[in-house]
Amino acid sequence: MAAHVPTMLAMIIASSLMMAASMAVVGWGRRRDGLGRWAAALLVNAIGHLLIMLRGLIPDLLSIVVGNLMLSSVFVGMIAAVYQFQGRPVRWALLLAPPLLVLVFVSVFIDNFPARVSFVGLVIGLQAVWALLAALSHRHATVGRGQWLLVAGLSLEAVVLGGRALVAISTHSEATNILQSSALQTLTFLATFSVVLVSSVGFVFMSRDRADENNRVLAALDPLTGVANRRSLIAALDRDVARAQRMREPMALMMVDIDHFKDVNDQYGHPAGDRVLCSVVNVLRQRVRAQDLVGRYGGEEFMVLLPDTGLTGAEQLARELCKAVEESRCPADGVPGPGIAVTVSIGVFGGRLESGDSWDMLIAAADRALYQAKNNGRNRVEVATGLRRPSAQLAAQANPETLPESLY
Repeated sequence: MAAHVPTMLAMIIASSLMMAASMAVVGWGRRRDGLGRWAAALLVNAIGHLLIMLRGLIPDLLSIVVGNLMLSSVFVGMIAAVYQFQGRPVRWALLLAPPLLVLVFVSVFIDNFPARVSFVGLVIGLQAVWALLAALSHRHATVGRGQWLLVAGLSLEAVVLGGRALVAISTHSEATNILQSSALQTLTFLATFSVVLVSSVGFVFMSRDRADENNRVLAALDPLTGVANRRSLIAALDRDVARAQRMREPMALMMVDIDHFKDVNDQYGHPAGDRVLCSVVNVLRQRVRAQDLVGRYGGEEFMVLLPDTGLTGAEQLARELCKAVEESRCPADGVPGPGIAVTVSIGVFGGRLESGDSWDMLIAAADRALYQAKNNGRNRVEVATGLRRPSAQLAAQANPETLPESLY
């Protein structure tokens, strides 16, 4: 079945212009996600197909030579957009080589329609493969499913254009004009239409998915130190408490506070204080396990979650951390010698949890131990003796016969 070629060209032009305008609006002010370059490629695509649609109404130099040049240039913009999205440098000299080859070949064989079709189809098909490989090379670093829409559209374009070039080379086509309807022409323009819609929508989704992921990360991490923020800490603690109760496993919690941190800010300035915070975080993260979580609870106070850890192991780790921070130095501008020396005080809670124990009770227990460490001279570790449970809960544990039947 052969569709009316001018009608399909008009559809491609209209869809390219609408998608270009939409992507330009979405990408306004966002220079690193490639939306601007992709929108420019779609605009070039619309102009190129318009020149082809005007075949016979405008000089062949514009319709044939410039039109095919612009169709090849479309993939220059798309590949450049993918590179910009991935943060990769663009080698413009290499990207511009295919359009220049198209320009030279079409200028020489302007009167040979089969030769033009086969060569331009082969070059643009290879450019589609190039864009496809560029998208796939960083697929694991791209979040969301938008990348698969992009890959689907580019794959279809590469297959159809490659097949069109092979058919033109292996057969003697009677067609002498791009506007003549045929099944192959219909398939070719449908593939182009799919790239405009499917791949463009996929690229927009890729940008949206990455923005959502960035927002999720920003909402979960402390922007200065890069560790979990207070909200993430409490969510993780609540989850770990529930798991420890369900699995009857011990868990431990540390509250870590930098001693005399206000003096550091007053003596060396707040930029140096920020570097001290990051330095202490690095010491903590280097000495905990992969399943442990270090986060900034607030100000100069940090929390360390230790799942499946008893009190003895947590206390030993806390003393190692206390010593490691004391022995470390934080380099800072204008500070002579090896850098700024600080110490930390640590409060530790650890043990098995009972039904009804909550995350805020663990924080309160470790916090009491922390302030005890600070009152006892700082640069030391103190251990919480237990949780302060509600009196009703304590009485129930002392007399199990009074527990509700639902708890048995």
